[in-house]
Amino acid sequence: MESLLIPDTAPPPKPEYRVLARKYRPASFDTLLGQEAMVRTLGNAIRREQLAQAWLLTGVRGVGKTSTARIIAKALNCVGPDGTGGPTISPCGVCEPCVAIAAGRHIDVVEMDAASNTGVDDVREIIESVRYASVSARYKIYIVDEVHMLSKNAFNALLKTLEEPPPHVKFIFATTEVQKVPVTVLSRCQRFDLRRIPAEMLAEHFTRIVELEDATAEPEAIALIARAAEGSVRDGLSILDQAIAHGSGAITAQAVRDMLGLSDRGSIRTLMALVLGGDAAGALAALQGQYDLGTDPAMIVQELLELVHTITRAKVADAHDPAMSAEERDTVRGWAGTLSFPAVHRLWQLLLKGLAEVQSAPVPIQAAEMAVLRIVHASALPDPAELVRRLTDRAERGADAPAVPEARQSNTTVQQLPVAAPPPPAAPAMPSDYAAMVALFSDREPRLHQLLHDEVRLIDYSPPNLSIVGSPMLHTTFVQQVIACLQQHTGARWTVTLAKDGGGQTLHEIAEARIAAERAAALADPAVREILAAFPGAELVDIVDAPPPDADLAIDSMPDNRSAFDA
Repeated sequence: MESLLIPDTAPPPKPEYRVLARKYRPASFDTLLGQEAMVRTLGNAIRREQLAQAWLLTGVRGVGKTSTARIIAKALNCVGPDGTGGPTISPCGVCEPCVAIAAGRHIDVVEMDAASNTGVDDVREIIESVRYASVSARYKIYIVDEVHMLSKNAFNALLKTLEEPPPHVKFIFATTEVQKVPVTVLSRCQRFDLRRIPAEMLAEHFTRIVELEDATAEPEAIALIARAAEGSVRDGLSILDQAIAHGSGAITAQAVRDMLGLSDRGSIRTLMALVLGGDAAGALAALQGQYDLGTDPAMIVQELLELVHTITRAKVADAHDPAMSAEERDTVRGWAGTLSFPAVHRLWQLLLKGLAEVQSAPVPIQAAEMAVLRIVHASALPDPAELVRRLTDRAERGADAPAVPEARQSNTTVQQLPVAAPPPPAAPAMPSDYAAMVALFSDREPRLHQLLHDEVRLIDYSPPNLSIVGSPMLHTTFVQQVIACLQQHTGARWTVTLAKDGGGQTLHEIAEARIAAERAAALADPAVREILAAFPGAELVDIVDAPPPDADLAIDSMPDNRSAFDA
């Protein structure tokens, strides 16, 4: 019996969706955005067969560090469509090494995440495996992502292998925080700093992707996404992916603002106009309106800062911004023509301070309102240059002369007497001796006072010249600090010479010698010796000045039950 073949009518499985950041990941140097200097350097090195043993790729997130590492791996191991090619700056993408490396399954290209493999044991595996030749590729390549996360011991363990690896081994490191990589590692690598991608280049790239995805987008929406990406291709593609889903394939500027929580640019310009016009009530109402629509107060202040920056750029050079409409461009040009540079700088500083307050305040909208009111009130104040000009004009007209009292009677003649100018302040007197000079430091510079008193020996004191001998306790900037403080105290320029030997006693030693002499004189006094003999075990604790003559009267007036000793 003839069998009946039933055709398979089931639809083919739908390919799994891949996010735009992975779908449009650059596979060659031709599709890598904004890194022309690095591509030129690598191309020349490959062409001249002068390959480094290690490369370090650094830059902000999403500029292509890991993608570049994979492209380098393909460029070094590509064999061409016919299997006879060598290293090239333009890998074919169809040979077995290129396909396997792009899929992440090539046995000789090892990718390691240093964030989860930070220890010496992880690095030891690399050190032991580099001794063996590659299985099928021309080079065995180790790609270490976020290399700054390796521990100090792991870095030290890698140094020798990194400096003198086998000829078939290459290292490619990627990091976002190059300052955390030890200099001993940096010196063994060829470093490439991947720069941020300009917003204009990102906008062109996103426009091409929108067309490939059969979607539509307004130019202003693309410009907003490119600006929000902050130079990161991956961040921008993630936002673009979300915007396509948000608008079902149609991306509008308003939808992007709602999605990112951005304020309406027209509302921001209205708020700026109210602030510059000094309308406090109107500015607060506009701010509250934006807050009621769900806009974060910090975002409002940030967009005001961005607008001030745009105005400043327009004053310097009228650069074209594709994200600006014709109306916004005219408004910005008008403000750029009327606001002075001191005014826009003052606006920037006030908004920057307000942003910090909004971000740290328990109720951000209240901090935003206070920041707006501060700017409104500051807009009515003259700038410092104008204030100086007004004061200068007033002084030239004599308006600041002392007023003459009015006569109470019509027949009274008032004569304005000349007012003598106040004498200039007298210069501070020089200290009479070295001890008086040291006393100048006791209040404001206690540490210098202690060093001058205890550690310095005087050779010569002839103001404003001072020659001294210091001990090892003095720090290297001691003389400079003493000169600066003496000039501040006396108003004169001093010359302080620090010798190595000589000099008399320190003030501390002089004081100790004086105390010892006074103690010896007191112990030699017959009355004191008689008291010590009468009270065995008594000691001379301190020597004080004799009481004033009136003290005897105070003692005589004490009650009978108290003695002078008790007092």
